[in-house]
Parts: sequence; C-alpha cells; structure tokens
Amino acid sequence: MEYTMEHYRQSADDLRSRIGSFRPEVFLVLGSGLGFLAEQVEDACAIPYTEIPHFPASTAPGHKGRLVFGLLEGRRVAVMQGRTHYYEGYSLQDVTFAVRVVRLLGAEAMVVTNACGCVRSDWQAGSLMLIQDHIKLCLDSPLRGANPEAFGPRFPDMSHVYTPRLQDIARESAKALGIALKEGVYMFFPGPQYETPAEVRAARLLGADAVGMSTVPEVIAARHCGMQVLGLSLLTNMASGILAQPLSEQEVLDAAAAASEQFSRLVRQCLCRM
Repeated sequence: MEYTMEHYRQSADDLRSRIGSFRPEVFLVLGSGLGFLAEQVEDACAIPYTEIPHFPASTAPGHKGRLVFGLLEGRRVAVMQGRTHYYEGYSLQDVTFAVRVVRLLGAEAMVVTNACGCVRSDWQAGSLMLIQDHIKLCLDSPLRGANPEAFGPRFPDMSHVYTPRLQDIARESAKALGIALKEGVYMFFPGPQYETPAEVRAARLLGADAVGMSTVPEVIAARHCGMQVLGLSLLTNMASGILAQPLSEQEVLDAAAAASEQFSRLVRQCLCRM
C-alpha cells in the first residue's frame, strides 16, 4: 500500500502512548543474527511489530520482530530487532515504514547493520566493514510515489548518504578497541535467492566490496528524512563463486553468532562517541 502522513502519525502516536515522554536519539536497525544488541538495552520497553498500527511484520529467520526502546551506552535508542525485507513480499515503502515513524518520534541518527556476503577474495569472512557508499540497481525506490513533504524534498541529494562524521567515529571506535575495520561499498540485491557467481563478478567490476539484501532502502529513507546515517556490515560469508561451496542461511546465522561480542563492542563504542 502507499502510506500517507496520517499512517505514519497514527503509528507514532500509538508508540508515544506506550513509551510516554521517552524520545529516541538514535535508531538502531539490526540485521540477520544481530538482534542480540537489543537484549543489551537498559530500562527496555519492547513492542512487537504486530501490535503497532500499520507496521509490517518481520518473517525472516533470525529476526524477532519488535521495537525496543531504552538506553544503550547512555543514549536513548529505538532498536529495530529484526527488519522487513523486499524479498518477503513487501514494498520498499513497507520496508522503510519504521524509519519514518521513528523519525517522527525524534530520532536524528540511524545506525544500520547487516550480515552480508564478501565480494573481495583478499578479505575474510567474519570481518566487519564500514559502509562508505552503496550501489542500488533495483529499479524500485522507497521514495517512489507521492512525496510526503514533511519528511523531505522530492529529489533528495545522495552525495553523502553515509555521514562522514559518523564514519570517522566508527574508525576511531574500531582503533580504540583494536578491531580491524574494513571499509567498502555495499551493493543491494533484492533476493531472496543468493547472487550468482556472474552477478558477484559484475558487482566487483562495478566497485562493490560486499553484497546483501537489505540496508539500502532504509538508508535512502533516512537520508530523505534528514537523518545522519552510519552503516556497518558483518561479512558472514564469501559471496557466490569465490569459494567452491554452496551458500546457506545457517552459515550466515552461525557467523553472526561467532562475531556477536566484537560487533556489539564496536556498535556500543560508536554510540558512546556520537
């Protein structure tokens, strides 16, 4: 469906009735197998998506499907514990619905994470990557259709999609923690099938360092809303064709679990410095 400002406001009003005077500063969007960060939120108020008016439900494995409000490293956060994806049958407006609602609640920055495939053969699975930029060749856009002027302009600039100041914070945080942080370009594929070896080669030729099925729609919506954006990827597996083995969903979840402590430390350190 095509949402109007009334839909977004109804969801925001419902959430305000539950969280009272609490106003989030930072919106955290957690990818496959990375929902553990929501369990670390203090004074938490967890609200299932199914209880929020107009809110799409998450059906992907490893996604709990709830919004968690509370404190993390002293920051007031709203945590999306599991996201919705285009491949689940949702529109890109559905996928980005939460971004606009949380923006109405007051969030000025978004930290978005994902589990994705590594395109570069000189990198290793299990590494963390700071997203510098992205590539989206999928013809659809979360901004397609009527433009809600209250959020942003009809033709938003995408020159600096990922906020340079927040990228610097991520670099400083990784250095302070002794974490090797890769930096690269994330390419969005709609899925749900994994990319073919030929598609991975094409992604590499286009300048991508990682491929995945999320993140970019939410980032576009956040920038349209005027939010600052920090993107972090966990390279859970080598992309198709790099290794002579098939890809599996379990491999992604296992890798996310193995990197959970390191990933958590990095995100929390970034929050401390924001």
